[in-house]
Amino acid sequence: MTDEPGKHDFVVLSTKDVYKGRIIAIRVDDVAMPGGGQAKREVVEHHGAVAIVALDDDDQVTLIHQYRHPLGRRIWELPAGLIDHLGEDPLESAKRELVEEVGLAAENWSVLVDVAASPGFTDEVVRIFLATELSEVDRDLLGDEEADLVARKFPLAEAVRMALAGEIVNGATVGGLLAAQTIRASGAETRPADAPWRDLPTRFPSREE
Repeated sequence: MTDEPGKHDFVVLSTKDVYKGRIIAIRVDDVAMPGGGQAKREVVEHHGAVAIVALDDDDQVTLIHQYRHPLGRRIWELPAGLIDHLGEDPLESAKRELVEEVGLAAENWSVLVDVAASPGFTDEVVRIFLATELSEVDRDLLGDEEADLVARKFPLAEAVRMALAGEIVNGATVGGLLAAQTIRASGAETRPADAPWRDLPTRFPSREE
């Protein structure tokens, strides 16, 4: 008799490391499946990341136009970046990225949504913050990619239209924009900036400790 649906424990029977790079690692797990069999699951491990919906007093959101090599083109995204190391406060990561990418600081921070990038094969999850009461600060150019970024403000409604029209395709950006629009339209509450993050990736960062 197999387990009842929803009751099986997918135990990892063995695991094999395949690759470790600068921002990802790949492993293959042998997993116990319902009915007594086993299946291999390829997993891309990731640092985890943050993204920021930075809204000014006129409900304009700052987006960046950035080259993404796997797509072979520049796309519009929220300011975002990796969590640098195990134990780094995600909020501090977000504050750093907002300064580095678009030269902004914010007085008010809260959590909009957490987005699992593609949970069928990677543990990458992006925490998307809402940042308001913005001010301009000096931006340090730290590398070639940052030097190539183009930042532009869009009315939030226009950015949402772009997402629905397929002009914005980055998953975290789409999720963050739609969440921000919902908050503005409904008055729903965001989570505190230090809200617990159950799915924060830790396996890849722990390899570097």
